[in-house]
Amino acid sequence: MASEFTAVDWDDRLVEDFQHLLYLAVREDLGRHYDLTTMAVVDEGAVGHAALVARQKGVVAGMPAARLVLAEFDARLVISPRHHDGDDVEPGTVLATIDGPARSLLTAERLVLNFVGRLSGIATLARRYVRKVTGTKARIYDTRKTTPGWRRLEKYAVRIGGGWNHRQGLYDAVLIKDNHLALAVGQHRSPADAVRRARVFIEHHCGDERGAPTVVEVEIDSLDQLDAVLDAAPDIILLDNMRPSELAEAVRRRDTSGSICILEASGSVRLETVAEIAATGVDRISVGALTHSAIWLDVALDWLPNAVP
Repeated sequence: MASEFTAVDWDDRLVEDFQHLLYLAVREDLGRHYDLTTMAVVDEGAVGHAALVARQKGVVAGMPAARLVLAEFDARLVISPRHHDGDDVEPGTVLATIDGPARSLLTAERLVLNFVGRLSGIATLARRYVRKVTGTKARIYDTRKTTPGWRRLEKYAVRIGGGWNHRQGLYDAVLIKDNHLALAVGQHRSPADAVRRARVFIEHHCGDERGAPTVVEVEIDSLDQLDAVLDAAPDIILLDNMRPSELAEAVRRRDTSGSICILEASGSVRLETVAEIAATGVDRISVGALTHSAIWLDVALDWLPNAVP
């Protein structure tokens, strides 16, 4: 049985996604012109020396993005990291210093802060969830509730925070959800029937292009559906919006049956509730809030004493 989804790393594919975002970010900030303020008040030959500083406690993410932003604006800008993605930092921590033409540095400043702040905020929240379930078997997973265009970047940030990646997109796995099942019921098919049909489809239509078997997951919202779905042997059963007592019973039934199916809890998971959910014995907890509700980490650019802005 398949069980794991593709993990996001800072690789060529992620860099390609980032370059598309960076193109749009530069265009919306500069149009097809230039930074009017900087050109008006900063001398052409001025040299800048600045620090990228965390104003809040958190987890760093997006330092490779900062380097690419600076390179896009001016190859003469040099970033010297003092911290790297995954590091825990305290308020006032210098993440990196940046040296080079002051005009270019000022023009690139906001984009650097936007990318590092957003990604660090996601990594910070992910780590808070991960720490809440320490000592249990449960892993924290993200979802597809991501900012359009940012998905791979945001999932990377979840990984940096210690979380795990769920499917990348609709192409990446079979996940039979409530609306699929609503149609299936109208066609006199049960969740178990939907699993079996998915297996047949995969066998006939899906090659081994991903280098791994295709994961089949099915969502249920009632324990009444569980035994039949276990018999159909999906890779993962998504237990949607179930109470902790129901999750614990689902784990007991799965274990008693001898099934190796993974159980994933989902729906309205919060920092206040995730530890109780993990204590039920589920294998995975998927949390949309990691990406749709993360607050940016406050990151700033401070001129250092020998700057000539």
